Amino acid sequence: MLADALEHLVRGIVDNPDDVQVNAKALRRGELLEVRVHPEDLGRVIGRGGRTARALRTVVGALAGDNSVRVDVVDVDRR
Repeated sequence: MLADALEHLVRGIVDNPDDVQVNAKALRRGELLEVRVHPEDLGRVIGRGGRTARALRTVVGALAGDNSVRVDVVDVDRR
């Protein structure tokens, strides 16, 4: 559910919504959501000074409630 919500939010931000992928992984500390976007959209998802990424983390954290969730924006050129 959280991955779907995050994917919906990110698709609304980027210019290439078909390239958005959100992968959910279960970790000991909670859930990890990895966001992968088209390289040209990376700046849009991170935002100036990281504001957009911080806002996405805040919204997903609010949706998670008491569960621990971490959101990472992955630079596909580096990994």
